[in-house]
Amino acid sequence: MSYESLASFAQTWGTVGFAAAFLLVCIYALNPKNRETFRRAADAPLRKDGD
Repeated sequence: MSYESLASFAQTWGTVGFAAAFLLVCIYALNPKNRETFRRAADAPLRKDGD
């Protein structure tokens, strides 16, 4: 395997892998089931109790 073929493989599948990971993170972050979790995390610095 030459450097050029290895670099081409890494560029192609690295891009696909990062795009897939980005898509999964977006799906997780925008999932309505996680809304309450993220709202609590956003309000955490404003609460005086330790919850």
